[in-house]
This record gives sequence, structure tokens and C-alpha cells, in this order.
Amino acid sequence: MNREMLFRAKHIHAIPGNEHLNGTWVHGYLSDENYIYDKSLEGEFLIDENTICLYANLTDLKGEEIWENDILMCHDNPVDLVKAVFGEFNVIEVESEEVIDSVIGWHYETIPTDALSKCEPFCYSMPLTEDYVKRCKMKVIGNIWDKSEDAKPKETDNIIYHDFMKKGRE
Repeated sequence: MNREMLFRAKHIHAIPGNEHLNGTWVHGYLSDENYIYDKSLEGEFLIDENTICLYANLTDLKGEEIWENDILMCHDNPVDLVKAVFGEFNVIEVESEEVIDSVIGWHYETIPTDALSKCEPFCYSMPLTEDYVKRCKMKVIGNIWDKSEDAKPKETDNIIYHDFMKKGRE
């Protein structure tokens, strides 16, 4: 199996001619800790290293790529939100709700938007797999580094969600 390690990050305007790309996502290969080579734009771009996101090799229900730190809405419910994460997470035994192991890989973390999402077992991290994307009807609605209104659900003005978005950028 041949798998590419693709990244994306927010472009920082540095030279005349690409100011229209300032703050937009560039996708490709990390050529340095501060640069991404973007094939589609045929160039190397200075990036904000804090916004670097790894591609999860998954797509949502609409066919949109899922990247690290993407915010996904589940079941078309604007308060059922999760964040795509790569890293270590706990494996929980269902009956006892005890941690039995930990693994490193793609998973999603629940964004606490309502009382239910703060309750166990709903708040536990779960593996982010193609099956879970389909089963939970996940759709990318933005990324923690997005500042546009498109990254926020339109149906709600949830204070907890906005606090999460703010903390993600700090």
C-alpha cells in the first residue's frame, strides 16, 4: 500500500503576486517547517506552522477530504460536533467504562456543545474510520483554524462551540 503524507496549512503572504492567497489553505508536501510545496499552484508557499494539518486519507459523506483539526458535524445535527485528531487516545471497555489500553492513530474527539455530549460514553474519543464517517453521517464544516462563518453551524449560536473555536486558535 502506497500512501502519501499530505499536509495543508494557512498561507502567509510574503512576496508580491500571491497576496490573494494570504490566509488561504495550501495543500501538498512539507518542504520545510515553514513551507508547503503545492502541486496544483505549482509553487512553494510560506505557511503559518501552527496551522499545519495532516490529511487523514478519508473523505466525508460529500466527498470532501478530512484533515487534522477539521470540525465534523454528525447526523446533520449542529450540536453533534467532533474534531478530527491524530495522536494517542484511550480504549475504553464498554461495560466497566475503564481504560484498558491506549493507541496512536486517527480518532475523533467530541466537542462539548450540549449536556449529552459531555456525558460518558458520548464524550469518549473514538477511532476515525471510513465506517464511522458513514455510520455517523459526518460532514466537514470547517477547521479550528478557519475564521470564516462557514466553519460554524448556521442553525445554532452555541456559546460552548464558540468557546471551543476560540481556544483552538489560541
